[in-house]
Amino acid sequence: MSDEVRGEVSEPTQGTRRLRVIVADDQAAVREPLAAVLGLSEDIEVVAAAADGTEVLAAVAAGPVDVVLMDLRMPVMDGTEATRRLTEEHPEVAVVVLTTFADDDSILAALSAGARGYLTKNAGRQDIARAIRAAAAGQSVLDREVQDRLLATVRTGPAAAPGPSRSLPDDITPREREVLALIGQGLPNRAIAQQLFISEATVKTHINNLFAKADIRDRADAVRRAIAAGLA
Repeated sequence: MSDEVRGEVSEPTQGTRRLRVIVADDQAAVREPLAAVLGLSEDIEVVAAAADGTEVLAAVAAGPVDVVLMDLRMPVMDGTEATRRLTEEHPEVAVVVLTTFADDDSILAALSAGARGYLTKNAGRQDIARAIRAAAAGQSVLDREVQDRLLATVRTGPAAAPGPSRSLPDDITPREREVLALIGQGLPNRAIAQQLFISEATVKTHINNLFAKADIRDRADAVRRAIAAGLA
């Protein structure tokens, strides 16, 4: 099992309610043991298991649900389409992809659909639990292989070419540029706060302002914008 997960690594907070999680995977041999293992976490409750995207949507509609742990290659409705539907219809539900596929197309499609995290199935139980907590808190987690492939893709692909549509607004502050540059390096909020000697809450404020000003959709988009702007 790999311990190489980048992003927020929120730990359980004593006294908080358990996070309600759906485990989606078309293989029962993966889905059922994973649900059982995650259920051992004191702050995670697996409320449903799903074999395809339509079952995910039905389970979320029956809710309430905080996070869906989503496989990508499933019959009937795949994980990418299910993620897109959830983002549109249930934006309060976070999606963390857990898949064997780490190719560029799968990563970019899932993140563009709204996934808040992307892990490969080499991730350990603690890595997955941390990713679930982070996603529920509005944070992002990409494992090392995914982070490296995403950065390589945006450096060499069309999105890396600067142009008027990729420039940053004039009202972006110097501090917000610093934060964007560090996001572009793949740093989580906690590491950004340490590097800039500010609080993690202040980092989140800068990110919220930055995303609003620059029309940045999510953290993956922020990485692309940082590279396109020559900040990373």
